[in-house]
Formats: sequence, structure tokens, C-alpha cells
Amino acid sequence: MTTDQILAEIRAMLIEIIGSEYALGLDIGMDTSFDSDLQLESIEFVRLATMLADQYGNRVDFLEFLASKELDEIIEMTVGELVTYIANCSALADAIDG
Repeated sequence: MTTDQILAEIRAMLIEIIGSEYALGLDIGMDTSFDSDLQLESIEFVRLATMLADQYGNRVDFLEFLASKELDEIIEMTVGELVTYIANCSALADAIDG
């Protein structure tokens, strides 16, 4: 799975979470910040974690990913960091499976 494919999937999830009306004014890309650009609240992070689990199963543990970060790192986190994490998890799972 390419980073562009993962970004497209994450973008679709985020639009569903924040609402298409709000997302119209945004270009959700690799540099988009979860806090300053998307203004995601805690409950929305929980929803994102659920959607990621549904999409990627055990390959991606979003809560573990967040737990490995300091608070300021979470606040400054970008969509690109999540996309890279998912790409790395997928590559590792493919290597183990293959």
C-alpha cells in the first residue's frame, strides 16, 4: 500500500469525523496538523482510533502510537506522521506475512 493510498484513506476518515462542510475549506495533506488545522478533540481521536482499527485491524495500534508520544508531540502531530506510521506497520506486517 502506498503512502498516497493511505493518505486518501486517512483523508476520507477525517472528513467523516469533522464533517464535509468543515472539510471543504481544508486541503488535508501530509502537513495538516490534527490540532491547529483540524482542531480534533479527544473524542474525535477515539473515533479515529476505531476507524483505523476497522480499516487496518491489528496491523495498526493508534493508541500505542499516541502513547509513545509526549503531550506536545501529540498536539503538534501531523497527518503525515500517522500516514508514515501506518505505512511502516503495513510494511512490517507484509514482511512477517510474506
